[in-house]
Amino acid sequence: MLFRRRYKSCVVGFGPLLCGVFLACANSAWSQDTDEPEIGSIEIPEVRMPLCFGFSDITDVRALEVCSALNLDENVKARELSEQWLREQPDNPAAQFALAEVLFTVEGNMARALYHLNRAEELTGYTSLTEAIAADNVIWHYLTLSQLSYVHQLMGNQLKSLEYLDKLHDIYGQEIESFRGWPLIKLKQYEAARASANLVLQTSDNARERSRAWNTLCAVELASLQPIESLSACDRAIDEDENLADSSNDYDTVYLSNASEVSLSLLQIDKAEEYLDRATRYLNPDSVADPWIYKLYLTMNQSRFDEAREALDRMLIWRETQDPVVSVMNRAEHFLVSASFLLLAGYAEDAIKLTATALNQPDRNGSYSADDAQKDSFAALLNMMANETEYQVQLEMLSTLSLAQRLQARPHLWRLQLDAWRAERRAASLYASSEVLLSRLRPYSPLDVHVPEWIEPEIIRIMGTGVMSQMLTQADAAGAFTLNHGYYNAYGTEIAALEHQDEVVLGLGERALTELPSQESLLRGRVSARMAQSAWELEDYSTALALFRQAYALDPSITRRLGLSLPVTLVGDDTALASEVMDLLARSPRFHTDPNGLLLEVTSTQDLSICLKSRSAETLTCYTMAPDSSQGSAEIARQLVLQFHTDTFGLGFDISKAQRSMLLGSSVILSAQTNGNQQNNRDAVLNR
Repeated sequence: MLFRRRYKSCVVGFGPLLCGVFLACANSAWSQDTDEPEIGSIEIPEVRMPLCFGFSDITDVRALEVCSALNLDENVKARELSEQWLREQPDNPAAQFALAEVLFTVEGNMARALYHLNRAEELTGYTSLTEAIAADNVIWHYLTLSQLSYVHQLMGNQLKSLEYLDKLHDIYGQEIESFRGWPLIKLKQYEAARASANLVLQTSDNARERSRAWNTLCAVELASLQPIESLSACDRAIDEDENLADSSNDYDTVYLSNASEVSLSLLQIDKAEEYLDRATRYLNPDSVADPWIYKLYLTMNQSRFDEAREALDRMLIWRETQDPVVSVMNRAEHFLVSASFLLLAGYAEDAIKLTATALNQPDRNGSYSADDAQKDSFAALLNMMANETEYQVQLEMLSTLSLAQRLQARPHLWRLQLDAWRAERRAASLYASSEVLLSRLRPYSPLDVHVPEWIEPEIIRIMGTGVMSQMLTQADAAGAFTLNHGYYNAYGTEIAALEHQDEVVLGLGERALTELPSQESLLRGRVSARMAQSAWELEDYSTALALFRQAYALDPSITRRLGLSLPVTLVGDDTALASEVMDLLARSPRFHTDPNGLLLEVTSTQDLSICLKSRSAETLTCYTMAPDSSQGSAEIARQLVLQFHTDTFGLGFDISKAQRSMLLGSSVILSAQTNGNQQNNRDAVLNR
């Protein structure tokens, strides 16, 4: 799971450093005495200009024009004004900063914003407050240093972020200790982060600073493999006078998402979902936490596929409302959770595109506890699975074609295998660290990128059973499975299955199914499939068939994803069409004929249908198709078999090409302006 630092822009383009300083000043300036004054004592307040980049005393006309456009959501105008200013005055640090802010806040283009911030620093380069004041550029130098620290943090260069924090302290006397904790967390310097947070708590009375310190301490405590014993630091992370039960916190999606992830790390799965449900009640465009992402993960884990499909739709609505700078922070999360769902739903080809996009785009994850390597390792792992699953889909299709057609399609199959192998090797290289693997084995590791528990057993295959057996033993000794030993046995089941130790698979698998939380439906489905395969090899047919049925009920796609073949007895009527269908089914890689297998019945009396049933004629799944009289029997049989495979080994959702294309998202160069009517409609949808 990912742990987050709050991203909140108190004014347009503001990094977090300035929010507490200038908002506090603004709030105190506008505060009024609550006692009713006499008429004669009322002072006419001074007319104050709107804040421009956080300051009320900026007088530069060009800067005020840009700020005015930004405040009115006239983003194209703001871009044009700032670019024109820079063309006319390329050596003006204010012009460089203004364009950087437009690029950062309106377009989310951090790389180009960083370029102009670097130019602004080059044009100032002051080493003391006296020097900055003498040059009459103190505001622009201060803003530049602050935003450089923040952009470097988001882009993953934490050492540079700390360096600019030190400059702010040395030149301007800015109190920066509460901002040091998060970069230190990202650098995995946990003891230094703890010391920094404790120093803030000992010396500061500022609520914002203390809140950041508690957030840092919470992350430090979660870094251990062993579950934390006390939630006090995490509970106090939002603020010292607020609490988890307070409904007024429902607007803070980062806070609630972090609380959900802490609960998941303690395997309090229902409680975790309660926090997510609270977080989904209000749209929060400037929040790096999209709670629908994790709602989708949880519903998938639990085989609640209808709810998962709804969560996918809501997630897209949330994503459309995000500020551009936020959308580039969590775009990989959107891609990877969408790919996971499409993989289950039978759209492996689209999952390949999404995972490749997530793998090839840089991630701006400075507000997340995970790093690029963790994101890339999951993206590569999921890309491998998607390519392998699409390979199985293509095998199913080819089994309905002639020999010549199958030979012609072979190059495409080889390409899928090659791409899967490349992704596997890339994932293996990224996981090639004992520290990474140990952290990955802990259920719902709170500081890592979220890898669903039903996907994590794939790591065993790419890293090797010997390596993973050692890692599993070490993780167990370190307390990773203290809360539930079922995860340990699930990993053991996978290792034994890959080593073809069928008796061990059945023993460990039975313990895993007994101990795992009931919510881990997809993981339980994988364990059941491995046990079914082993039971069949041991010729315990009744046990194997019961386990095959259980695995299918929990996860219809597991047979295809693992490349398994179900034992079936083909049964059909005496028609020629039924005979053609049965011949195609017998060639399918998903089935092999056996007198002890499940029943696979074909009927063609009225509509055409294929039904997969237990030996006692209990229906697992059926697909029915009305024949097209204009087609020949061979084409009708082929279409029926292909549609049966699609329906049987997917989730049965018809996701249009347009909807699947939407999952890839829009360009990161977006307008932050949102139509009010659309926003009201979205609010109505989300609060149904």
